[in-house]
Amino acid sequence: MTLQLQVSSMVCSGCGDTVTKAIKNLDANATVAVDLDSKTVSVESTASADALKQAIAATGHTIS
Repeated sequence: MTLQLQVSSMVCSGCGDTVTKAIKNLDANATVAVDLDSKTVSVESTASADALKQAIAATGHTIS
């Protein structure tokens, strides 16, 4: 499943790295693409959308 998430609180590459690590901890085989300009994260994963959103929210980031 491919999911596009708007993560409005990402402002730097460190934020993108944090979000990527959270997703990879949930699904090590996930493909993650972070676009800081549009504040979007594209994820291809077998994990559910809710689980992915919870993993990102647990890092303190806001999903719009």
